[in-house]
Amino acid sequence: MHTPELRLNKDQERRLVAGHCWIYSNEVDTVATPLKAFEAGQAVEVIGHSGRWLGYGYVNPHSLICARLVSRDRAHPLSPSLWVRRIRIALALRERLYPAPFYRLVFGESDGLPGLVVDRYGDLLAVQITTAGMERARGDILAALEQVVRPKVIVLRNDTGARELEGLATGVETVLGEAPEALELTEHGARFRVSPLTGQKTGWFYDQAENRARLPRFGGARRVLDVCSYIGAWGVQAAVRGAERVVCVDSSEAALERVAENAEANGVFARMGALHGDAFDALRQMRDEGERFDLVILDPPAFIKRRKDEKEGTQAYARLNRLGLDVLEPGGLLVTSSCSFHMGRDSFLRTIQGSAQRARRTLQLLEVGQQGPDHPVSPAIPETAYLKTFTVRALGEL
Repeated sequence: MHTPELRLNKDQERRLVAGHCWIYSNEVDTVATPLKAFEAGQAVEVIGHSGRWLGYGYVNPHSLICARLVSRDRAHPLSPSLWVRRIRIALALRERLYPAPFYRLVFGESDGLPGLVVDRYGDLLAVQITTAGMERARGDILAALEQVVRPKVIVLRNDTGARELEGLATGVETVLGEAPEALELTEHGARFRVSPLTGQKTGWFYDQAENRARLPRFGGARRVLDVCSYIGAWGVQAAVRGAERVVCVDSSEAALERVAENAEANGVFARMGALHGDAFDALRQMRDEGERFDLVILDPPAFIKRRKDEKEGTQAYARLNRLGLDVLEPGGLLVTSSCSFHMGRDSFLRTIQGSAQRARRTLQLLEVGQQGPDHPVSPAIPETAYLKTFTVRALGEL
Protein backbone atom coordinates (compact mmCIF):
# COMPACT_ATOMS: atom_id res chain seq x y z
CA MET A 1 0.00 0.00 0.00
CA HIS A 2 1.37 3.40 -1.00
CA THR A 3 2.25 5.74 1.87
CA PRO A 4 1.92 9.45 0.95
CA GLU A 5 4.72 11.91 1.57
CA LEU A 6 4.78 14.80 4.00
CA ARG A 7 7.45 17.28 2.90
CA LEU A 8 9.12 19.84 5.14
CA ASN A 9 10.15 23.40 4.53
CA LYS A 10 13.80 24.30 4.16
CA ASP A 11 15.92 23.94 7.32
CA GLN A 12 13.09 22.29 9.27
CA GLU A 13 14.57 18.82 9.60
CA ARG A 14 17.42 19.49 12.01
CA ARG A 15 15.41 18.81 15.14
CA LEU A 16 14.11 15.55 13.67
CA VAL A 17 17.58 14.44 12.61
CA ALA A 18 18.75 15.15 16.18
CA GLY A 19 16.13 12.73 17.51
CA HIS A 20 12.96 14.71 18.18
CA CYS A 21 9.73 13.39 16.68
CA TRP A 22 7.30 16.33 16.62
CA ILE A 23 6.52 18.27 13.44
CA TYR A 24 4.67 21.58 13.68
CA SER A 25 2.29 22.78 11.01
CA ASN A 26 4.49 25.77 10.09
CA GLU A 27 7.36 23.38 9.32
CA VAL A 28 5.49 21.63 6.52
CA ASP A 29 5.85 22.55 2.85
CA THR A 30 2.13 23.00 2.29
CA VAL A 31 2.64 23.84 -1.37
CA ALA A 32 4.18 20.46 -2.13
CA THR A 33 2.08 18.54 0.41
CA PRO A 34 -1.03 20.50 1.51
CA LEU A 35 -2.09 19.47 5.01
CA LYS A 36 -5.76 19.59 4.03
CA ALA A 37 -5.08 16.69 1.68
CA PHE A 38 -4.47 14.33 4.63
CA GLU A 39 -6.90 12.55 6.88
CA ALA A 40 -6.47 12.79 10.65
CA GLY A 41 -4.19 9.97 11.77
CA GLN A 42 -3.04 9.00 8.27
CA ALA A 43 0.37 7.33 7.97
CA VAL A 44 2.99 9.31 6.01
CA GLU A 45 6.61 9.22 4.94
CA VAL A 46 8.39 12.32 6.21
CA ILE A 47 10.71 13.88 3.62
CA GLY A 48 13.14 16.76 4.16
CA HIS A 49 13.16 19.81 1.87
CA SER A 50 16.13 18.44 -0.09
CA GLY A 51 14.45 15.06 -0.56
CA ARG A 52 16.09 13.29 2.37
CA TRP A 53 13.97 10.44 3.71
CA LEU A 54 13.47 10.94 7.47
CA GLY A 55 11.06 8.24 8.50
CA TYR A 56 7.50 7.02 8.86
CA GLY A 57 4.98 8.89 10.95
CA TYR A 58 1.39 9.95 11.14
CA VAL A 59 -0.32 13.27 10.51
CA ASN A 60 -3.19 15.32 11.89
CA PRO A 61 -3.89 18.42 9.78
CA HIS A 62 -6.09 19.86 12.55
CA SER A 63 -3.41 19.99 15.26
CA LEU A 64 -0.56 22.43 15.92
CA ILE A 65 1.74 19.42 16.23
CA CYS A 66 0.58 18.21 12.87
CA ALA A 67 2.73 15.08 12.62
CA ARG A 68 4.83 12.74 14.72
CA LEU A 69 7.73 10.64 13.49
CA VAL A 70 7.47 7.04 14.69
CA SER A 71 9.96 4.90 12.73
CA ARG A 72 13.32 5.87 11.23
CA ASP A 73 13.85 2.46 9.62
CA ARG A 74 12.60 1.94 6.05
CA ALA A 75 12.04 -1.73 6.86
CA HIS A 76 9.60 -0.89 9.67
CA PRO A 77 6.61 1.21 8.57
CA LEU A 78 3.64 1.76 10.87
CA SER A 79 2.24 -1.76 11.18
CA PRO A 80 1.15 -4.39 13.72
CA SER A 81 4.67 -5.80 13.83
CA LEU A 82 6.10 -2.39 14.75
CA TRP A 83 3.68 -1.98 17.67
CA VAL A 84 4.52 -5.46 18.94
CA ARG A 85 8.25 -4.79 18.71
CA ARG A 86 8.05 -1.44 20.54
CA ILE A 87 5.87 -2.84 23.32
CA ARG A 88 8.23 -5.76 23.81
CA ILE A 89 11.16 -3.37 24.16
CA ALA A 90 9.21 -1.26 26.66
CA LEU A 91 8.21 -4.34 28.68
CA ALA A 92 11.80 -5.59 28.82
CA LEU A 93 12.89 -2.39 30.57
CA ARG A 94 10.14 -2.54 33.19
CA GLU A 95 10.68 -6.22 33.89
CA ARG A 96 14.35 -5.44 34.46
CA LEU A 97 13.49 -2.65 36.90
CA TYR A 98 10.51 -3.90 38.89
CA PRO A 99 9.89 -7.16 40.77
CA ALA A 100 6.09 -6.83 40.47
CA PRO A 101 3.99 -5.79 37.43
CA PHE A 102 2.94 -2.37 38.70
CA TYR A 103 4.44 0.48 36.68
CA ARG A 104 4.05 2.69 33.62
CA LEU A 105 4.51 0.22 30.80
CA VAL A 106 4.54 2.71 27.90
CA PHE A 107 5.55 6.36 28.19
CA GLY A 108 4.73 7.83 24.79
CA GLU A 109 7.61 9.40 22.90
CA SER A 110 10.26 7.97 25.22
CA ASP A 111 9.21 4.45 24.24
CA GLY A 112 8.91 5.24 20.54
CA LEU A 113 5.12 5.27 20.75
CA PRO A 114 4.07 8.93 20.66
CA GLY A 115 0.45 9.38 21.67
CA LEU A 116 0.27 6.21 23.77
CA VAL A 117 0.45 5.81 27.55
CA VAL A 118 -0.09 2.49 29.31
CA ASP A 119 -0.10 1.94 33.08
CA ARG A 120 0.02 -1.61 34.37
CA TYR A 121 -1.75 -2.85 37.48
CA GLY A 122 -0.93 -6.54 37.48
CA ASP A 123 -3.30 -8.16 35.00
CA LEU A 124 -5.04 -4.86 34.21
CA LEU A 125 -3.78 -2.33 31.66
CA ALA A 126 -5.04 1.27 31.74
CA VAL A 127 -4.47 2.72 28.26
CA GLN A 128 -4.58 6.33 27.11
CA ILE A 129 -4.51 7.15 23.40
CA THR A 130 -3.99 10.87 22.91
CA THR A 131 -3.38 11.40 19.19
CA ALA A 132 -5.30 10.78 15.98
CA GLY A 133 -2.49 8.61 14.63
CA MET A 134 -2.60 6.22 17.54
CA GLU A 135 -6.40 6.29 17.54
CA ARG A 136 -6.35 5.17 13.92
CA ALA A 137 -4.11 2.24 14.91
CA ARG A 138 -6.11 1.51 18.06
CA GLY A 139 -7.16 -2.01 17.11
CA ASP A 140 -3.64 -3.07 16.19
CA ILE A 141 -2.18 -1.50 19.36
CA LEU A 142 -4.67 -3.25 21.63
CA ALA A 143 -3.96 -6.52 19.83
CA ALA A 144 -0.23 -5.96 20.34
CA LEU A 145 -0.72 -5.33 24.06
CA GLU A 146 -2.73 -8.53 24.36
CA GLN A 147 -0.08 -10.49 22.47
CA VAL A 148 2.89 -9.18 24.45
CA VAL A 149 1.51 -8.67 27.95
CA ARG A 150 -1.41 -11.13 28.10
CA PRO A 151 -3.59 -8.95 30.37
CA LYS A 152 -6.97 -10.06 31.65
CA VAL A 153 -8.44 -6.54 31.56
CA ILE A 154 -7.82 -3.50 29.36
CA VAL A 155 -9.41 -0.17 30.25
CA LEU A 156 -9.29 2.76 27.83
CA ARG A 157 -8.88 5.97 29.87
CA ASN A 158 -9.50 8.26 26.93
CA ASP A 159 -10.92 11.03 29.12
CA THR A 160 -7.95 13.36 28.84
CA GLY A 161 -8.10 16.88 27.44
CA ALA A 162 -5.25 16.08 25.04
CA ARG A 163 -7.71 14.15 22.89
CA GLU A 164 -9.89 17.22 22.45
CA LEU A 165 -6.90 19.08 20.99
CA GLU A 166 -6.64 16.29 18.41
CA GLY A 167 -10.35 16.43 17.60
CA LEU A 168 -11.02 13.07 19.26
CA ALA A 169 -13.96 12.00 21.38
CA THR A 170 -13.37 11.42 25.08
CA GLY A 171 -14.61 8.67 27.35
CA VAL A 172 -13.80 5.61 29.44
CA GLU A 173 -14.48 2.05 28.35
CA THR A 174 -13.43 -1.48 29.16
CA VAL A 175 -12.40 -3.29 25.98
CA LEU A 176 -11.18 -6.56 27.49
CA GLY A 177 -12.48 -8.44 30.50
CA GLU A 178 -14.34 -6.82 33.38
CA ALA A 179 -12.68 -3.95 35.24
CA PRO A 180 -13.07 -3.85 39.03
CA GLU A 181 -14.20 -0.65 40.73
CA ALA A 182 -10.96 -0.77 42.70
CA LEU A 183 -7.83 -2.89 42.92
CA GLU A 184 -4.92 -3.04 45.34
CA LEU A 185 -1.26 -2.26 44.86
CA THR A 186 1.64 -2.15 47.29
CA GLU A 187 4.25 0.60 47.25
CA HIS A 188 7.21 0.51 49.64
CA GLY A 189 5.34 -1.76 52.03
CA ALA A 190 2.11 0.28 52.14
CA ARG A 191 -1.15 -0.95 50.62
CA PHE A 192 -3.40 1.21 48.45
CA ARG A 193 -6.74 0.74 46.76
CA VAL A 194 -6.88 2.58 43.44
CA SER A 195 -9.62 3.09 40.87
CA PRO A 196 -8.49 2.50 37.26
CA LEU A 197 -11.92 3.50 35.94
CA THR A 198 -12.58 6.70 37.88
CA GLY A 199 -9.34 7.83 39.51
CA GLN A 200 -7.24 10.78 38.36
CA LYS A 201 -5.18 10.00 35.24
CA THR A 202 -5.25 6.18 35.33
CA GLY A 203 -5.75 5.90 39.09
CA TRP A 204 -2.21 6.19 40.46
CA PHE A 205 0.86 8.39 40.01
CA TYR A 206 3.71 5.98 39.41
CA ASP A 207 6.04 8.83 38.46
CA GLN A 208 6.58 9.87 42.11
CA ALA A 209 7.26 6.37 43.45
CA GLU A 210 11.05 6.78 43.51
CA ASN A 211 10.79 10.12 45.29
CA ARG A 212 8.40 8.70 47.89
CA ALA A 213 10.86 5.87 48.50
CA ARG A 214 13.59 8.29 49.53
CA LEU A 215 11.69 10.01 52.33
CA PRO A 216 12.99 7.70 55.11
CA ARG A 217 16.61 8.70 54.55
CA PHE A 218 15.83 12.12 56.04
CA GLY A 219 14.47 10.67 59.27
CA GLY A 220 10.96 10.34 60.61
CA ALA A 221 8.69 13.37 60.90
CA ARG A 222 6.31 13.78 63.83
CA ARG A 223 3.71 15.97 62.10
CA VAL A 224 3.19 15.75 58.34
CA LEU A 225 1.09 17.81 55.93
CA ASP A 226 0.31 16.29 52.51
CA VAL A 227 -1.12 18.97 50.19
CA CYS A 228 -2.87 17.89 46.98
CA SER A 229 -2.75 14.45 48.54
CA TYR A 230 -5.04 12.62 46.09
CA ILE A 231 -5.55 9.20 47.74
CA GLY A 232 -2.67 9.50 50.20
CA ALA A 233 0.37 8.07 48.45
CA TRP A 234 2.72 10.38 50.37
CA GLY A 235 0.70 10.86 53.55
CA VAL A 236 -0.26 7.26 54.27
CA GLN A 237 3.33 6.15 53.73
CA ALA A 238 4.53 8.84 56.15
CA ALA A 239 2.13 7.46 58.77
CA VAL A 240 3.23 3.89 58.08
CA ARG A 241 6.81 5.05 58.65
CA GLY A 242 5.95 6.39 62.10
CA ALA A 243 4.53 9.91 61.81
CA GLU A 244 2.33 10.71 64.82
CA ARG A 245 -0.08 12.93 62.87
CA VAL A 246 -0.67 13.30 59.13
CA VAL A 247 -3.09 15.76 57.55
CA CYS A 248 -4.10 15.26 53.91
CA VAL A 249 -5.52 18.17 51.93
CA ASP A 250 -7.36 17.72 48.64
CA SER A 251 -10.16 19.37 46.67
CA SER A 252 -11.77 15.98 45.94
CA GLU A 253 -14.02 14.47 48.61
CA ALA A 254 -13.87 11.12 46.80
CA ALA A 255 -10.06 11.17 46.99
CA LEU A 256 -10.13 11.90 50.72
CA GLU A 257 -12.59 9.06 51.26
CA ARG A 258 -10.07 6.78 49.60
CA VAL A 259 -7.33 8.24 51.86
CA ALA A 260 -9.38 7.07 54.84
CA GLU A 261 -9.78 3.59 53.31
CA ASN A 262 -6.06 3.34 52.62
CA ALA A 263 -5.21 4.56 56.12
CA GLU A 264 -7.52 1.92 57.59
CA ALA A 265 -5.97 -0.80 55.42
CA ASN A 266 -2.53 0.10 56.75
CA GLY A 267 -3.57 0.39 60.41
CA VAL A 268 -2.85 4.13 60.65
CA PHE A 269 -6.38 5.56 60.51
CA ALA A 270 -6.18 7.01 64.03
CA ARG A 271 -3.16 9.10 63.05
CA MET A 272 -4.63 10.49 59.83
CA GLY A 273 -6.70 13.62 59.33
CA ALA A 274 -8.24 15.16 56.22
CA LEU A 275 -9.12 18.67 55.11
CA HIS A 276 -11.34 19.08 52.06
CA GLY A 277 -10.87 22.25 50.05
CA ASP A 278 -8.67 24.41 47.89
CA ALA A 279 -4.98 23.97 48.70
CA PHE A 280 -4.29 27.70 48.98
CA ASP A 281 -7.30 28.32 51.24
CA ALA A 282 -6.45 25.34 53.43
CA LEU A 283 -2.85 26.46 53.88
CA ARG A 284 -3.94 30.00 54.77
CA GLN A 285 -6.39 28.61 57.31
CA MET A 286 -3.74 26.44 58.97
CA ARG A 287 -1.24 29.30 58.95
CA ASP A 288 -3.72 31.63 60.63
CA GLU A 289 -4.59 28.98 63.20
CA GLY A 290 -0.93 28.51 64.09
CA GLU A 291 -0.61 24.95 62.75
CA ARG A 292 2.97 23.80 62.24
CA PHE A 293 4.46 20.66 60.70
CA ASP A 294 7.85 18.95 60.57
CA LEU A 295 7.31 17.84 56.97
CA VAL A 296 5.22 19.57 54.31
CA ILE A 297 4.62 17.85 50.97
CA LEU A 298 3.38 19.92 48.00
CA ASP A 299 2.47 17.80 44.96
CA PRO A 300 0.03 19.94 42.94
CA PRO A 301 -1.31 19.40 39.43
CA ALA A 302 0.45 21.23 36.62
CA PHE A 303 -0.01 24.99 36.99
CA ILE A 304 1.60 25.62 33.58
CA LYS A 305 0.01 23.46 30.91
CA ARG A 306 0.84 25.78 28.01
CA ARG A 307 3.64 28.27 27.52
CA LYS A 308 1.22 31.16 27.63
CA ASP A 309 0.34 30.14 31.21
CA GLU A 310 3.95 30.51 32.35
CA LYS A 311 3.65 33.82 34.23
CA GLU A 312 0.43 32.98 36.03
CA GLY A 313 1.57 29.44 36.76
CA THR A 314 4.90 30.59 38.17
CA GLN A 315 3.05 32.93 40.50
CA ALA A 316 0.87 30.02 41.65
CA TYR A 317 3.93 27.91 42.46
CA ALA A 318 5.41 30.85 44.35
CA ARG A 319 2.26 31.35 46.44
CA LEU A 320 1.89 27.65 47.20
CA ASN A 321 5.49 27.29 48.34
CA ARG A 322 5.32 30.45 50.42
CA LEU A 323 2.24 29.12 52.21
CA GLY A 324 3.91 25.73 52.66
CA LEU A 325 6.89 27.41 54.30
CA ASP A 326 4.58 29.44 56.53
CA VAL A 327 3.32 26.27 58.23
CA LEU A 328 6.71 24.53 58.37
CA GLU A 329 8.64 24.36 61.63
CA PRO A 330 12.19 25.80 61.61
CA GLY A 331 14.48 23.00 60.53
CA GLY A 332 11.58 21.13 58.92
CA LEU A 333 11.55 19.57 55.48
CA LEU A 334 9.64 20.79 52.44
CA VAL A 335 9.13 18.29 49.61
CA THR A 336 7.83 20.29 46.67
CA SER A 337 7.06 19.22 43.11
CA SER A 338 6.21 20.61 39.70
CA CYS A 339 4.95 18.40 36.88
CA SER A 340 4.85 21.34 34.44
CA PHE A 341 7.32 20.85 31.60
CA HIS A 342 7.30 24.60 30.94
CA MET A 343 8.60 25.18 34.48
CA GLY A 344 12.24 24.21 34.10
CA ARG A 345 14.25 22.80 36.96
CA ASP A 346 16.32 25.94 37.51
CA SER A 347 13.25 28.17 37.26
CA PHE A 348 11.40 26.05 39.78
CA LEU A 349 14.29 26.21 42.24
CA ARG A 350 14.50 30.00 41.81
CA THR A 351 10.77 30.23 42.46
CA ILE A 352 11.10 28.23 45.68
CA GLN A 353 14.04 30.37 46.78
CA GLY A 354 12.02 33.51 46.09
CA SER A 355 9.22 32.16 48.27
CA ALA A 356 11.73 31.46 51.03
CA GLN A 357 13.09 35.00 50.86
CA ARG A 358 9.60 36.43 51.21
CA ALA A 359 8.99 34.09 54.15
CA ARG A 360 12.36 35.12 55.62
CA ARG A 361 13.56 31.52 55.63
CA THR A 362 16.95 30.06 54.71
CA LEU A 363 16.87 26.94 52.56
CA GLN A 364 19.22 23.99 52.23
CA LEU A 365 18.67 21.86 49.13
CA LEU A 366 19.05 18.22 50.15
CA GLU A 367 17.93 16.28 47.12
CA VAL A 368 16.71 16.72 43.56
CA GLY A 369 14.29 14.13 42.21
CA GLN A 370 12.62 13.42 38.90
CA GLN A 371 10.17 10.92 37.45
CA GLY A 372 10.97 7.25 37.96
CA PRO A 373 12.68 5.08 35.33
CA ASP A 374 9.37 3.70 34.11
CA HIS A 375 8.93 7.26 32.76
CA PRO A 376 12.27 7.35 30.90
CA VAL A 377 13.53 10.64 29.52
CA SER A 378 14.56 10.94 25.89
CA PRO A 379 17.55 13.32 25.74
CA ALA A 380 16.41 14.35 22.25
CA ILE A 381 12.91 15.26 23.44
CA PRO A 382 13.06 17.71 26.36
CA GLU A 383 9.30 17.51 26.79
CA THR A 384 9.66 13.99 28.21
CA ALA A 385 11.45 15.38 31.30
CA TYR A 386 8.61 17.03 33.17
CA LEU A 387 8.72 16.15 36.88
CA LYS A 388 10.86 18.05 39.38
CA THR A 389 10.80 17.19 43.09
CA PHE A 390 13.01 19.10 45.52
CA THR A 391 13.59 18.18 49.15
CA VAL A 392 14.72 21.25 51.06
CA ARG A 393 15.36 22.01 54.72
CA ALA A 394 13.96 25.35 55.83
CA LEU A 395 15.77 27.04 58.70
CA GLY A 396 14.38 29.88 60.79
CA GLU A 397 14.05 33.52 59.86
CA LEU A 398 16.93 35.24 58.08
